[in-house]
Amino acid sequence: MTKMTGGRFVAETLKGYGTSHVFFMPVFGIRALKEIEDLGMRRIMVHGEKPAAYMADGYARISGRPGVCMAQSVGAANLAAGLQDPFLAKSPVIAMTGRRPQAHLQRHSYQEVDHRGPFEAVTKYSNAITKIEQLPHALRQAYREAVSGSPAPVHLDFDGIAAQDIIDAEADLEVIIEEQFTKIPPFRPEPDNQSVQLATKFISEAEKPIIVAGGGVAHSSAGKELVALAEKLSIPVVTSLNGKGTIPDDHPLCVGVVGSYSRWSANKAVCEADLVIYIGSSAGGMVTNEWTVPQPGSKVVQIDIDPHELGRNYSVLAAMQGDAKASILRLLDASETKSRTAWVDQVQSLAKNWRLEVEPLMADEGTPVKTERLCRELTDLLPSDSILVSDTGHSGVWTGTMIDLKHPQQSYIRCAGSLGWAFPAAMGAKCAAPNRPVICFGGDGAMWYHLTEMETAVRCGINTVTVVNNNHSLNQEQSINEGIYGGRSEGSDGLWIFPEADFAAMAESMGGLGLTVDKPGDFASALDQALESGRPSLIDVKTDIGSITPDAWKP
Repeated sequence: MTKMTGGRFVAETLKGYGTSHVFFMPVFGIRALKEIEDLGMRRIMVHGEKPAAYMADGYARISGRPGVCMAQSVGAANLAAGLQDPFLAKSPVIAMTGRRPQAHLQRHSYQEVDHRGPFEAVTKYSNAITKIEQLPHALRQAYREAVSGSPAPVHLDFDGIAAQDIIDAEADLEVIIEEQFTKIPPFRPEPDNQSVQLATKFISEAEKPIIVAGGGVAHSSAGKELVALAEKLSIPVVTSLNGKGTIPDDHPLCVGVVGSYSRWSANKAVCEADLVIYIGSSAGGMVTNEWTVPQPGSKVVQIDIDPHELGRNYSVLAAMQGDAKASILRLLDASETKSRTAWVDQVQSLAKNWRLEVEPLMADEGTPVKTERLCRELTDLLPSDSILVSDTGHSGVWTGTMIDLKHPQQSYIRCAGSLGWAFPAAMGAKCAAPNRPVICFGGDGAMWYHLTEMETAVRCGINTVTVVNNNHSLNQEQSINEGIYGGRSEGSDGLWIFPEADFAAMAESMGGLGLTVDKPGDFASALDQALESGRPSLIDVKTDIGSITPDAWKP
């Protein structure tokens, strides 16, 4: 053991676990931040606690390592709010906060609320550190919890409003790095033989099976194995939003994203199947369009690392508990090659009809730019190793359904919770993969949340490209508001329309590169300029307020 401060211990531990960046709001653990700098890690000081959590989330999803975010006591609840996204997306984030010492609690201490409630809702492990001697075990356990099983955020609450009671204290401490827990997945548990045999039996007997590939496939880096299984057994594949990119969108067996943010062809294909095989995907409301796709009573096989997910929403014929890659490999070994030509043709016909339906919109040359056309441009122009980061709402639908990822080296991550996530999350993704192009896609409504982080990007040299689908509105909400008002009115407009705004000029004012696109043919040049600029860039695309994503199909 070596006598050291808590700050030194935290810094050496983060370094040992492979952390390259920490995202924080002042004031937290200044001594730790100095030690972090001394050890060569980057400190990214941001303008809000939620963006700090979002950046850590983006960093975690792309690196596979826990992302680290920090905030002082008064900002802790804001940081907890930011953990909703990684919690819903099953992303390993370690949140560190300061708090008033125990003796100050329940006494109306200045700017203090109980941290337990906010963090318990969005973490799978939360621990209060009241003495420096607790730190070694608590920090190692935080890493274990964050990456094991279904990944999720964890929380350490340090005594001292800026964590100084722990960070500045000294003790004899030993830095122990458990290599197994530096990345996801730390374990690849395999399903038992009986469950493999049972699943193989039902899959073999099915005439029209379909695979739903989820975020667990992405976490497990099992895309190659997924494609091999689909090809060997002639099974079409749909994905959840978290699973997008695990099979190339132009693969003959890929049908697209299923559920609430989906192509109608994907939802119909799932409903026409006689067996639905969930791999690394929950059967939650998002991926099933509120439990209608597939219909209740459908035949289901489910594979998941988390036993609590097996059969949660649909009764299963067979359940396999295991890592996605390990489980797929077991199915590959246990299965005989099978041809399902008629079924594949049926599904491909659905997919073809969807493409024929949207093609006129994707080819539209009019102005304001149709969002469908913008998506076509992005499909054609995204670099082969790019990371596409999407916000939620319409942005999630547009990117999930209308943008194709055709290269195995392309990655996709999306907002799983609150609007505004994508811009900071893209910055975190860029920190995790500095040599890859990172393109953020969000609407103007999303950009208003955390546009101030453009200053952070400029100051810290985080050169992302942000594409703003700027229709000066939250047009996803138009029909809801006008339904209440009985039609369009000044009152209903006030609930979803914004004034025209020049986001390119705002980016320029903060030192970034701002570009404006008014015509679809100008987007390619703007994207080239942004990618080659070596600066944080924003492309303000003036799009049609009437570009509305269709409601998801359900039976």
